[in-house]
Amino acid sequence: MKPQEISSKLASKNGLNGHTNMMDVIDDHIFNGKIETPMLPNAFDLSDDEKIDQIADKVADILTILGLDLTDDSLRNTPYRVAKMYVKEIFSGLNPENKPNAQMFANSYGYNRMLVERNITLHSYCEHHLVPIIGKVHVAYISNGHVIGLSKINRIVRYFAKRPQVQERLTEQIAQELKEVLNTQDVAVVVEAEHFCVITRGIEDGQSSTVTSHFSGAFEDVKNREEFFRHVDAK
Repeated sequence: MKPQEISSKLASKNGLNGHTNMMDVIDDHIFNGKIETPMLPNAFDLSDDEKIDQIADKVADILTILGLDLTDDSLRNTPYRVAKMYVKEIFSGLNPENKPNAQMFANSYGYNRMLVERNITLHSYCEHHLVPIIGKVHVAYISNGHVIGLSKINRIVRYFAKRPQVQERLTEQIAQELKEVLNTQDVAVVVEAEHFCVITRGIEDGQSSTVTSHFSGAFEDVKNREEFFRHVDAK
């Protein structure tokens, strides 16, 4: 089946009458610039357990088509394990109920310089092939009168990473969430990552990596960006 036929079939199946751009899913090189992860209107009609049951059935079909014997002890529970991993672990960031509650604190100590949280672990999955994206995220902000606990920054990164992603969208989602939570435009986000869709398939290049960035507010100033990168590169 050709990509255009897949697009049409999925649109029809989901009642979208073709008014959807499935090329984000089909073409490795397209990012449409939308910050929101593309979701169906009925994305949360099923419970997690119902989703796991249905996904397990589909995974079993795929493995059987590939010729694997699911009666083997090693493979018998693989469909359920994969389904549970999808719903409860690696794609748990699709569910807004899992969004971290970033509690705010008054900046009572009057710290008005940039705060940098660097080398935040990134584990995500490419939405084109559902293989890992591994890397690190560097974040900075300048307080507008309030601060958040440092671990909440890590949790925000983790939440948006736990979904099928493209690195550009992930960068923008992290930045937008920090702006809303902190009520400031003074935010910087840099993502460095290796994509296993490049490493283990296609070109099979294990040496390249991808860098994306977002700078807004005070970080549009070159001096502030230079200070940010000095902190990121410091030993």
